[in-house]
Formats: sequence, C-alpha cells, structure tokens
Amino acid sequence: MRTSTRHPSKLSIVGAGAVGTSLAYAALIRDSAKVVALYDIATKKVEAEVKDLAHGTQFTNSVVMGGDDITAVRDSSIVIITAGAKQKPGQTRLDLAATNARILSSMMPQLVEQAPEALYVLVTNPCDVLTVVAQRVSGLPTAQVLSTGTLLDTSRLRYLVAQKAQVAQPNVHSMIVGEHGDSEFPLWSSARISSVAIRDWTVAGERVFTQEVLDGLAHEAAFAAYEVIEGKGATNYAIGLAGARLVEALLSPTRSVLPVSSVLDGQYGISGIALSLPTLVSEHGIDRVLEAPMSADEVSLLHASAERIRQTAASVGF
Repeated sequence: MRTSTRHPSKLSIVGAGAVGTSLAYAALIRDSAKVVALYDIATKKVEAEVKDLAHGTQFTNSVVMGGDDITAVRDSSIVIITAGAKQKPGQTRLDLAATNARILSSMMPQLVEQAPEALYVLVTNPCDVLTVVAQRVSGLPTAQVLSTGTLLDTSRLRYLVAQKAQVAQPNVHSMIVGEHGDSEFPLWSSARISSVAIRDWTVAGERVFTQEVLDGLAHEAAFAAYEVIEGKGATNYAIGLAGARLVEALLSPTRSVLPVSSVLDGQYGISGIALSLPTLVSEHGIDRVLEAPMSADEVSLLHASAERIRQTAASVGF
C-alpha cells in the first residue's frame, strides 16, 4: 500500500499578489493551516512577502515558507491558485478567460507533479472556466478540483441583507449560485432570516424585501467587485478571508455546505462545466453537490448561467 505524501495541514498559495498575500495573512491569523507556503516566479516580490509574513509568526501557530522555486508547494494538502492576469476596471471576469487559461494550462502539470494528492482551489478569474481547465489539463478527479465560486458573493449578499433587515449577519440564510460573475443570482425562494422567509420579513408591519429591493440587492452583490476594483485596483481582503474559511473546511473531517464551484455531472441537467451550487466539502474535497429546491425561474437562470460559462470555455478550447 502506497504511503501518502500529503502533508496533513499544508496550504500552498500560488501567486504573491494582493489576493495571494491577503489569503496567506488571513490563513495565518485564523490558524487555518499549520504550514503556509507562498510561491511566485517574481523572486524579489515573493521573498519579501514571505519574510514579512514570517516576521509575525511569533504571534501565530503557523510556519511560513516559500519562494520562486515550485518545490515550495511539494506535498501540500491544499493548493490555492491566485496567479494570473488581474481584472482591470470595466473588464468582466470572462474577458480574462483566454489569457488565464493559457497560464493555467502551463502551470497545472508542474503543480500536480509536486503535490499529486492536494486539493486544488482556483481563485484566479474567471474561476468557473478555469476550474474546467484545471481539471481537464491535470486529469485529477472532479472532487479534487474546485474554485471559491460564489462563496464571496454569498458573503456580500448576506452582509447587504443583514444591513437591510437590521439583524446580525449569522441570522441571514441566503446563497448566490451559478457563475461567479454577471449571470450569478440569489436563491430567493429559499432565503431566510432566522426561520422567516425573506419575503415575509416585516418591520412595523411593512414588508421590507419587495421584489424591487431584492433585485437591487442581487445586483449590488453581483457587481460589488467592479466598484471595489474601480476604487482601489483589486479586491483582496474579503476573498482572502473567504479562502481561509474554505481551507478550514477542506482540512476538516466534518462536512460543511458552501457555495463553491466544481465540474458538474448531471445536476439540474448540467454536465461538463463548473458553476457554484450548495456543496458538501471536507478533507476529501467535493463530497457531493446538492440539488437544492429552486423555483422554475431560478432553474432557468441557472441554465442560462451554465450556457454562458460553456460558451466561454469552448472559446478557449475547453
């Protein structure tokens, strides 16, 4: 019987840009993994980032390592890929597809050679298309390759709903599914505040979440990244926190339900492309993609989102 080479708690992050370093920092302060490795081909940048993070490890329980040698990711339990061309102001995530598909196609075999048993998580956009690319190029099982998908979008939505309802965010139970991008949408049919259906939530006897309000919240959550990118050039802190939370779920024997993206196999009649649905994840990766109840309109939106991703994947040869 072959002995596993997978480190029980090693997180490797590919890309030492704003997203990669924010994710590394979030993982350190949340104690998400015992070893955090950062890899990038930009030597001075990655060495400086590793030193800066390592200088704070007196105050954490983790070890920091890394550099410009790909062996830094060896025997990882999780590899998160943030490297690639970044989204520019006014540019959609899908516009990035061709460039980042080429980068990933070259990189993925090298990573798998170093860490064949790792779970691979795509953060680089468009993450749904790149999840398909990574899985096909690597030949890894679909359970082993996923992306953060609409995990951050869902967090944005819950933040907005909580503000509108004037409740603490943990009381909001709602989820965005589909593409991590312009065609994503919330599952309003199953959204709740505590045990109250969102459309039935009232203040002083008046319903708060009219269809107009719901449409506005959905749009704001879906397009929030563009506003942040316009103002500061990148989104990094929130995705860093979302990634760290996902790492914790992927290192745990206990299954969590998170809206992440993986290559589907017949769910809602969709196969061969990746998009976000409520998904059971654990140390085994994708345990099961759930078919949550949806209204007929929501199923239609899901298929439209899937077709958008399918066309983009096909346009870059996948």
